[in-house]
Amino acid sequence: MSQQITRTDTSVSPFTVLLSATRKGARLARLLGTERIRSWGLPHETAALIIAELAANAALHGRVPGRNFRLTLSVTGNTLRIEVRDPRVERLPTVRPAPEPEAPRECGHGLLLVEELADRWGVVPELIGKTVWAELDGTPCTGLTGTKRDSRWPTGGTYGRGGR
Repeated sequence: MSQQITRTDTSVSPFTVLLSATRKGARLARLLGTERIRSWGLPHETAALIIAELAANAALHGRVPGRNFRLTLSVTGNTLRIEVRDPRVERLPTVRPAPEPEAPRECGHGLLLVEELADRWGVVPELIGKTVWAELDGTPCTGLTGTKRDSRWPTGGTYGRGGR
Protein backbone atom coordinates (compact mmCIF):
# COMPACT_ATOMS: atom_id res chain seq x y z
CA MET A 1 0.00 0.00 0.00
CA SER A 2 1.50 3.34 -1.02
CA GLN A 3 1.09 6.40 1.09
CA GLN A 4 0.39 9.73 -0.60
CA ILE A 5 2.13 12.69 0.95
CA THR A 6 0.00 15.81 1.00
CA ARG A 7 0.68 19.30 2.15
CA THR A 8 -2.04 20.70 4.39
CA ASP A 9 -0.80 24.30 4.15
CA THR A 10 -1.56 25.38 0.57
CA SER A 11 -0.27 28.94 0.93
CA VAL A 12 3.07 30.04 -0.45
CA SER A 13 4.99 33.22 0.24
CA PRO A 14 5.27 35.66 -2.64
CA PHE A 15 8.58 35.65 -4.49
CA THR A 16 10.17 38.99 -5.44
CA VAL A 17 13.51 39.65 -7.05
CA LEU A 18 15.13 42.83 -8.39
CA LEU A 19 17.10 42.33 -11.62
CA SER A 20 19.21 44.42 -13.96
CA ALA A 21 17.37 45.70 -17.03
CA THR A 22 19.56 43.73 -19.43
CA ARG A 23 19.20 40.61 -21.56
CA LYS A 24 20.99 38.67 -18.83
CA GLY A 25 18.58 40.07 -16.24
CA ALA A 26 15.60 39.01 -18.35
CA ARG A 27 17.04 35.50 -18.73
CA LEU A 28 17.70 35.31 -15.00
CA ALA A 29 14.10 36.36 -14.32
CA ARG A 30 12.84 33.44 -16.40
CA LEU A 31 15.22 30.96 -14.75
CA LEU A 32 14.56 32.11 -11.17
CA GLY A 33 10.81 32.44 -11.73
CA THR A 34 10.54 29.00 -13.30
CA GLU A 35 12.53 27.42 -10.51
CA ARG A 36 10.37 29.09 -7.83
CA ILE A 37 7.14 27.97 -9.50
CA ARG A 38 8.56 24.45 -9.82
CA SER A 39 9.53 24.49 -6.11
CA TRP A 40 5.91 25.35 -5.29
CA GLY A 41 4.89 22.19 -7.12
CA LEU A 42 3.03 24.07 -9.84
CA PRO A 43 3.22 23.58 -13.61
CA HIS A 44 5.75 26.02 -14.98
CA GLU A 45 5.96 25.79 -18.78
CA THR A 46 3.31 28.38 -19.66
CA ALA A 47 4.36 30.65 -16.80
CA ALA A 48 7.97 30.51 -18.02
CA LEU A 49 6.92 31.84 -21.43
CA ILE A 50 4.99 34.70 -19.87
CA ILE A 51 7.82 35.57 -17.47
CA ALA A 52 10.30 35.53 -20.35
CA GLU A 53 8.21 37.89 -22.45
CA LEU A 54 7.38 40.36 -19.68
CA ALA A 55 10.99 40.42 -18.45
CA ALA A 56 12.31 40.90 -22.00
CA ASN A 57 9.89 43.80 -22.49
CA ALA A 58 11.04 45.37 -19.20
CA ALA A 59 14.69 45.06 -20.21
CA LEU A 60 14.17 46.28 -23.77
CA HIS A 61 11.29 48.78 -23.71
CA GLY A 62 11.05 49.71 -20.03
CA ARG A 63 14.75 50.23 -19.48
CA VAL A 64 15.98 53.40 -17.82
CA PRO A 65 19.79 53.57 -17.45
CA GLY A 66 20.85 52.72 -13.92
CA ARG A 67 17.41 51.34 -12.94
CA ASN A 68 16.33 47.73 -12.42
CA PHE A 69 13.10 45.84 -12.97
CA ARG A 70 11.26 43.68 -10.44
CA LEU A 71 9.69 40.25 -10.88
CA THR A 72 7.03 39.19 -8.37
CA LEU A 73 5.25 35.83 -8.31
CA SER A 74 2.38 35.01 -6.00
CA VAL A 75 -0.28 32.35 -5.63
CA THR A 76 -3.72 33.22 -4.31
CA GLY A 77 -6.23 30.38 -4.20
CA ASN A 78 -6.02 28.78 -7.62
CA THR A 79 -4.35 31.72 -9.40
CA LEU A 80 -0.68 32.27 -10.17
CA ARG A 81 0.04 35.98 -10.61
CA ILE A 82 3.14 37.17 -12.46
CA GLU A 83 4.11 40.84 -12.13
CA VAL A 84 6.99 42.68 -13.79
CA ARG A 85 7.57 46.30 -12.77
CA ASP A 86 9.86 48.61 -14.72
CA PRO A 87 10.72 52.30 -14.25
CA ARG A 88 9.41 53.65 -17.58
CA VAL A 89 5.83 54.94 -17.37
CA GLU A 90 5.58 56.73 -20.72
CA ARG A 91 5.69 53.42 -22.61
CA LEU A 92 2.52 51.58 -21.60
CA PRO A 93 2.23 48.31 -23.51
CA THR A 94 -0.69 47.52 -25.76
CA VAL A 95 -1.51 44.56 -27.94
CA ARG A 96 -0.99 45.26 -31.61
CA PRO A 97 -3.15 43.51 -34.19
CA ALA A 98 -1.62 40.34 -35.61
CA PRO A 99 0.52 41.13 -38.66
CA GLU A 100 -0.47 39.99 -42.12
CA PRO A 101 1.25 36.72 -43.07
CA GLU A 102 2.96 38.31 -46.08
CA ALA A 103 4.43 41.10 -43.93
CA PRO A 104 6.34 39.39 -41.09
CA ARG A 105 7.82 41.54 -38.33
CA GLU A 106 10.62 40.66 -35.99
CA CYS A 107 9.09 42.35 -32.96
CA GLY A 108 5.71 43.28 -31.55
CA HIS A 109 4.41 39.74 -31.06
CA GLY A 110 5.22 39.35 -27.38
CA LEU A 111 2.06 40.72 -25.85
CA LEU A 112 0.01 38.70 -28.33
CA LEU A 113 1.69 35.67 -26.78
CA VAL A 114 0.92 36.90 -23.25
CA GLU A 115 -2.69 37.61 -24.23
CA GLU A 116 -3.08 34.13 -25.67
CA LEU A 117 -1.44 32.25 -22.79
CA ALA A 118 -2.71 34.19 -19.77
CA ASP A 119 -6.24 34.02 -18.42
CA ARG A 120 -6.01 37.74 -17.64
CA TRP A 121 -3.35 40.41 -18.00
CA GLY A 122 -3.05 44.14 -17.73
CA VAL A 123 -0.97 47.18 -16.93
CA VAL A 124 -0.99 49.32 -13.80
CA PRO A 125 0.73 52.72 -14.10
CA GLU A 126 2.72 53.56 -10.98
CA LEU A 127 4.01 56.88 -9.70
CA ILE A 128 7.37 55.95 -11.17
CA GLY A 129 7.08 53.21 -13.76
CA LYS A 130 4.46 50.57 -14.44
CA THR A 131 3.58 47.02 -13.51
CA VAL A 132 2.55 44.57 -16.22
CA TRP A 133 0.80 41.55 -14.75
CA ALA A 134 -0.59 38.26 -15.99
CA GLU A 135 -2.62 35.60 -14.22
CA LEU A 136 -2.94 31.87 -14.82
CA ASP A 137 -5.80 29.94 -13.27
CA GLY A 138 -5.53 26.33 -12.16
CA THR A 139 -7.55 23.90 -10.13
CA PRO A 140 -7.70 25.06 -6.49
CA CYS A 141 -4.70 23.76 -4.56
CA THR A 142 -3.57 21.59 -7.49
CA GLY A 143 0.13 21.09 -7.39
CA LEU A 144 0.24 22.23 -3.80
CA THR A 145 -1.18 18.97 -2.44
CA GLY A 146 1.51 16.72 -3.85
CA THR A 147 -0.70 15.27 -6.59
CA LYS A 148 0.39 14.97 -10.20
CA ARG A 149 -0.99 17.49 -12.65
CA ASP A 150 -0.92 18.25 -16.33
CA SER A 151 2.15 20.33 -17.21
CA ARG A 152 0.08 23.26 -18.46
CA TRP A 153 -2.25 25.73 -16.83
CA PRO A 154 -5.62 26.06 -18.57
CA THR A 155 -5.64 29.09 -20.83
CA GLY A 156 -8.59 31.34 -21.54
CA GLY A 157 -6.98 33.86 -23.85
CA THR A 158 -9.00 36.71 -22.38
CA TYR A 159 -7.75 40.24 -22.10
CA GLY A 160 -8.27 42.37 -19.05
CA ARG A 161 -6.96 45.42 -17.31
CA GLY A 162 -7.10 46.40 -13.70
CA GLY A 163 -5.77 45.45 -10.34
CA ARG A 164 -6.08 42.39 -8.22
